[in-house]
Parts: sequence; structure tokens; C-alpha cells
Amino acid sequence: MTIIEPHIHMLSRTTDEYQAMYRAGIRACVEPSFWLGTNRRYAGSFFDYFRLILEFETVRAARFGIDHYCAIAMNPKEADDRALADEVIDGLAPYLGHPRCVAMGEIGLNLNTPNEEYAMIRQLRMAEERKMPVILHTPHVDKLRGTLRILDIIKGEGFTVERIDVDHNTEETIKHTLDSGCFAGMTVYPYSKLNPQRVSAMVKQYGHERVIVNGSADWGVSDPLSLVKVVEYMRGDGHSEAVIADLVFNTAMRFYSASPNWKPDFNIQPLDPAAYQR
Repeated sequence: MTIIEPHIHMLSRTTDEYQAMYRAGIRACVEPSFWLGTNRRYAGSFFDYFRLILEFETVRAARFGIDHYCAIAMNPKEADDRALADEVIDGLAPYLGHPRCVAMGEIGLNLNTPNEEYAMIRQLRMAEERKMPVILHTPHVDKLRGTLRILDIIKGEGFTVERIDVDHNTEETIKHTLDSGCFAGMTVYPYSKLNPQRVSAMVKQYGHERVIVNGSADWGVSDPLSLVKVVEYMRGDGHSEAVIADLVFNTAMRFYSASPNWKPDFNIQPLDPAAYQR
């Protein structure tokens, strides 16, 4: 089965993991902007990072047979510094217009603060003006309250729900997200967020329409093969191949197709490792 990894932070992954992803059938991915382990102090640090994932990570991924795209944004974890957030958001336009950018993201809430809301709304308005897909991060702490606040803002501002993926849903938020009309992301981690068993149970209860599963795979304990494990488990748990294909391929294709830059090539051939040794 060909798989799209729709939300994964490949900058934090090794070359061995790229090779394992290709062997497992992952042929395209989207890397949203995220926190690097320490808060950045200057807007220029963000802009250099955006260039890194847009212009280097895409090349690195292609060497391993994976077509790599990005989502660009001021992430919520660093958005509580309003002055810095404003400076970064003011400078986003050239990166949002890059041919490898297919969405704005990830934006959203982290600690549910007014400054995070301010940065999220500013960026949602930019995405709406550009008719761009958006990846929205729901908070790890007080998730239900944060998710409901995000959905209230989307509705109150009249943003186009068909272009918004509200991500990192759990059992307490998934129905609210689906009822809003947004796409609903589920994130699978080894020890936190969801596991394949919970994904399977949630799909049985709430259906698979507008549901996208991802592995995220950041600097913490995470697994770039999470989607492969979801496929394997769901096959054994009574789900049809059509439902599984929607969760790990078709729905992501439909969501990102709102961007004219989304033209994934599923036939990139990996290079011989000797060809790119420095």
C-alpha cells in the first residue's frame, strides 16, 4: 500500500529512518513547521529554518525516494512572545509562496493563552486570503477546552472548514472536530497521543470521513513508521482496504489538493547511498 505521511517532522529523523519509510511504502510527506527544542530569540532564526525544510530537507528526502513538502507558520509553542510572533508572521509571505509549501502550519494553541490565540487568528486570516490548507495543533494539556476554543474561533471568523485539519484529536475531541466540518487529524505515538488500537476503535465509532492519520515523529519518543503499524493493526481488526486507504492516502490527497503546489511524485527512485556521500 502506498502511504502519504501528512504530518511528520523529518528534520529530526535519521537517514536510516528515511530508508525504512521507503521500504514500508511511504512515498510522500508533509513537514509542518515546529519547535526545535529551545525557543528561538530572533525572527531570522525562523526564516533560516523555513529555508532549511523547504530547500534542503526536500532534497534529502528525494535521495531516499520520498517526495517532501512543507507547511510554514509560526508554531504555537513559541507564539506567546507577541512581538516576536508579529515579526515572524509579518515575514511569512515569501515562504508561504514557495513551490514546496502546500499549507500553513502548524498553528493553533499550546497553553491556551491570549497571545497564542492572537497569532493563530492572524495566520488563519492569511491562509484564508490565500485559500491555503491549514494544519491546526490542539494543545496537549487541557485539550478539550483548547479544541473547543479553536473550533469556536473558526466558526466565529467564518474560515473555510474544508481547508482546515484540526490535528492531534483524541476520544474527547474527535466528535467536536468532525461536527465542525473540519478534517480531523489523529496522531500515533509509541507512548503518548494515540496508538493503532485507539485509532481503530475511534474509526469504528465515528467513521473515517475527513479523518487523516499521521505519525508526527518529532524529537521525542516517536515512530516514523506509525502509519504502517496502523495499517497492519486495522487489517486485523476488521477494517476494509478502502477505509484504510482513505486514512493513510486518499483523504490526505484530497486535503492537500486545495494547494496548487501539491503534485506528489510517488515514483521517485532512491539514489545509491554512495552517490551522495560528502
